[in-house]
Amino acid sequence: MENKSKLGVHALVWVGGWSHEECRTAITKTAELGYDYIEIPALDPSSIDVKYTHTQLKENNLGATVSLGLPRHADISSEDPEVVARGESILIDALNVTRDIGGTHMCGVLFSALTKYMHPKTERGINNSAEILYRIAEKAKTAEVAIGIEVINRYETNLINTGAEAMEMLKLIGSNNVSVHLDSYHMNIEESGLGNAIRGCAKRLGYFHIGESHRGYLGTGNIDFRDIFKALLDIGYTGPITFESFSSAIVAPDLSNILGIWRNLWEDSYDLARHAKEFIEVQQKSAQETFRNEH
Repeated sequence: MENKSKLGVHALVWVGGWSHEECRTAITKTAELGYDYIEIPALDPSSIDVKYTHTQLKENNLGATVSLGLPRHADISSEDPEVVARGESILIDALNVTRDIGGTHMCGVLFSALTKYMHPKTERGINNSAEILYRIAEKAKTAEVAIGIEVINRYETNLINTGAEAMEMLKLIGSNNVSVHLDSYHMNIEESGLGNAIRGCAKRLGYFHIGESHRGYLGTGNIDFRDIFKALLDIGYTGPITFESFSSAIVAPDLSNILGIWRNLWEDSYDLARHAKEFIEVQQKSAQETFRNEH
């Protein structure tokens, strides 16, 4: 069995914003290292110059995906109709950006605010989120954009913290254009087993983030990447795999503070991204050898 996943890198490895200069830098360097695509954060979709971004992607023969998390005042899992409406509006704007830059996936914390909640989720909030995401997913079909809901830890949402919860949410949403988006950093906090969590989402896993337990260089933390890549191969996963890492060396004010990026885990973005690609490819090759030996 061969790995067919495309490899990408999160734009915050390179830049903290998306000015023309930052856009050009992030896209050029991603392409130089041989990645297949770049993941562009769109917490504020209006900050992305769609035409310029699309041109840069085409000139560098690079693909793109978009990710975001909703703010508190636009939380679609709220019980306040006005707050929910604001959230739907942001998701529509982000979807339009994804479509217009030629992006293939829109993923992340699309189902709630990206924040520390001080109360448990509510049934009404869950249903509000599912209803909005159904509408977004159906709109995304015509734009040929796949939707992914990211499973993140309890300190960043109260709605979906495990792969199993994401699978239940997919049932509520009821669209075949929504998949599970897993992230090794969050899985390391919440799941009882990394490989088992991946296998539990096998039929609906559509996007994967690779990140270390401290969000720094891959292989220098506590995550068992052998287990992860073996499970991805076992289920025949061929979706995108994005390297995601954060350091106080690159600051995006809207996101860095929310995620608690207080430590300087790296300074050389190019070396970090180069190492990550090589690390992932080695892990994929090792998983293939293990798979062949077992079969």
